Amino acid sequence: MPRKPIKISQEKVVIGISVVLFSIFSIVLDKFLSEGNIIALLKNVSILGTLAVGMGLVVVGRGIDLTMVAVMVVGVAFSIWVSSLGIDFTVAVLIGAVLVALIGLFTGVMIAFAEIPPIFATLAIASSIYGTGRIIFPSDVLYAPNNVGWLKWVGSGTLFGIPASVLIFGIVSVTMGLFLRKTRFGRLVYATGDNPNAARNMGLPTRPIIVTQYIISALIAFIAGLIMTGLVTGINTRIYNSSLIYDVLLVVVLGGIGLSGGQGGVRNVIVGTILVGILTNGMTILNVSYTNQNLIKSVILLTALAIDAIINPRDEQTSQTGDI
Repeated sequence: MPRKPIKISQEKVVIGISVVLFSIFSIVLDKFLSEGNIIALLKNVSILGTLAVGMGLVVVGRGIDLTMVAVMVVGVAFSIWVSSLGIDFTVAVLIGAVLVALIGLFTGVMIAFAEIPPIFATLAIASSIYGTGRIIFPSDVLYAPNNVGWLKWVGSGTLFGIPASVLIFGIVSVTMGLFLRKTRFGRLVYATGDNPNAARNMGLPTRPIIVTQYIISALIAFIAGLIMTGLVTGINTRIYNSSLIYDVLLVVVLGGIGLSGGQGGVRNVIVGTILVGILTNGMTILNVSYTNQNLIKSVILLTALAIDAIINPRDEQTSQTGDI
């Protein structure tokens, strides 16, 4: 019997590149395989990966969420600011979670009901969130109380030798994976992302689905912010001006979640996170400047977008309404 041809997917290509990069860095860079560097790599990947899980959900639903970094830094900064007024930090975190959920609700309503294209709506809302935070908060950098046990565990705790931040990323990933693949809502997200008009004509509640996606995305961004706060004991709101949101998009697109919607999942996010994490860590050890790192990642993102456009061509409906 003739052998079946091996199907080469974008996911397998990314895994192969990750293995090659890891091998090269392990040989060339003395510090790459050190315990401290591996732990640092895992912790950094946990923040990027957690954000990418939320972005992946929205992209599967044929959207995009450029508010994630703004929501992350302002939501956590708001919680720290509230705790400085004498409120218990854990309660302040719950208040911050309510705030970011409301932001996600507003974003979703603007996109689903006002029908503003997601890329413009989220870009404008992100700037508004960050600008409001700059007015309210007394400083760009806010530090969390140093006596919060669970926050210390998030930053430096381990379980079976695995950093707590990585465990949280794993929990978020598994939960989202099950949510997308095993629940009715998840199937509705794929249906809406695959063909919004057909889903609407079938009577599916596409608008509430879109709104819910942005609420979940905002809450996941908040979780990523708490991970960051645990790792560095505070939050720097100026991170909003960094290239982090583009790194998140790079992870999602590179991993194989098409911007045309309706395909991909958490596994793609994990694959993309590993590659970007290894690449960034290696460039940092090589003392590649921040500007050059952004240039390299920008070229990779542009290439990934071009590949995505070829693999997932725009259909007639997408061409008329815009996939983002």
